[in-house]
Amino acid sequence: MTRRRWIADSWDEATASLAGTQAAHLIRVLRAQPGMEFDLVAGGRVFHSVIAAIAGDEVRFNLIAELEADPALPVTLLISVFKFDRMEWAIEKAAELGAQGIVPVIARRTEKHLAQAAAGRAERWRRIAVEASQQSRRSDVLHIADPLPLKSAIREEELALRLVLAEQERSTTLRHALSEALAASGDEAPAIRIASGPEGGWTAEEEAMLDAENWKAVSLGPRILRAETATIAAMAVTASLLE
Repeated sequence: MTRRRWIADSWDEATASLAGTQAAHLIRVLRAQPGMEFDLVAGGRVFHSVIAAIAGDEVRFNLIAELEADPALPVTLLISVFKFDRMEWAIEKAAELGAQGIVPVIARRTEKHLAQAAAGRAERWRRIAVEASQQSRRSDVLHIADPLPLKSAIREEELALRLVLAEQERSTTLRHALSEALAASGDEAPAIRIASGPEGGWTAEEEAMLDAENWKAVSLGPRILRAETATIAAMAVTASLLE
């Protein structure tokens, strides 16, 4: 029987604890009792664990044995902020597909009210990332960075393979660019960063800025995709080549 998996809020070498909403659900809904067994993610590792004690709104576990677990894929998605309900869906699916991180980006065509509200929304995005990572039985949690202006976001991780989804690009597909880079990298996949634009696409100024920072323009094909569709299609293509 597959044990339910939780993501620890705190841990050391032998024990770990759940607090907050995870602990509340375990205590009140699942009627947690000492001796119940679960899988627990702690520090990017997965452990077979047993409940040692319940104190107030905290559940403490003894870590019994480490389990084999696949790491996140070395992929960070730079997602230009778009309508929050659709963005939450994209974050959830990116976690399920194994992305390592997401950087919410404020682009020139990001709607003004969304750009202003993005920083306050980040904690909700992180909660969604935790829940999706837990549900998909990851050994880590999809990392959600604080929102950044595009100019700052595209300058991070200079050594990564940098790919930008561009509507005007037709000759180079994402799959082709990734396949070439992976073939050249040998046994160890490079860090990969994929930037996806807002509704309405990148401006000419942004395209020039991305080009100057060595971001390679790639295509997902001839069809125009919604922002959330493009993000998840790109992650799915990437995952198919890495796994």
